[in-house]
Amino acid sequence: VFARDKVRYTPDEDQFGFPEFAQNADELATTIKDEGFASGDCEDYAILLAVMYKGAGFRSAIVLAPNHAATLVQLPGYKKTNRILSIDGESGWVWAEATGGNNHLGWMPERFIGAELGVYEVEDKAITEVEPPDKPVTTITPRGGSSGIHISPFFSVIAMMWLLSLFRRRRRVRN
Repeated sequence: VFARDKVRYTPDEDQFGFPEFAQNADELATTIKDEGFASGDCEDYAILLAVMYKGAGFRSAIVLAPNHAATLVQLPGYKKTNRILSIDGESGWVWAEATGGNNHLGWMPERFIGAELGVYEVEDKAITEVEPPDKPVTTITPRGGSSGIHISPFFSVIAMMWLLSLFRRRRRVRN
C-alpha cells in the first residue's frame, strides 16, 4: 500500500525526457520523505516494492513482463492468489503489484500468465569500488538540450539491467 499510495504514476518521457529511465529505491524513498510523494512508472514501483520486501526480510524479485515491470515475493503457503509461480523449480512466489489502485497481493494479470517473464532476485551482495578509467568527462543532457551527447533509450535500458545485475541473480519463471 505504501508504494502504491506514495508514488504517482508518471511516464519516464514526461518526467525525465527519456522513453525509459529507472530510479533506484533510495531516490524514491528520499523524495517521498522530503515531499510526501514521488513520481515514477512501473519499474520504479517494482524496484521500490522489491527493496521494501527485501528490507522486511522476505525474498523478492523484480519481474519484467511484456511492456511492464512488477515484483515477486517468496510467500510459500499464501492462499489469496490467482497464481503461484515457480522460479527454477522453487514454488511459492506470488505477484506483487504497486501500480493501480485495486491490485491486491497475489493477483497476477491474466495477460502475463503464460508470457515469457524475466526475473531478477534482489540480493545482498557487496559492491566493490572500481577506479574510473583515465578519460575526459562527458556531459550528458536530456533530449532538447543544446549541448552534450544524446544517449539512446536502448543504452539506458542496458544500463538499468546492468545495475540490477549487481543486486540479483537471473532466474527463470514457470507459471
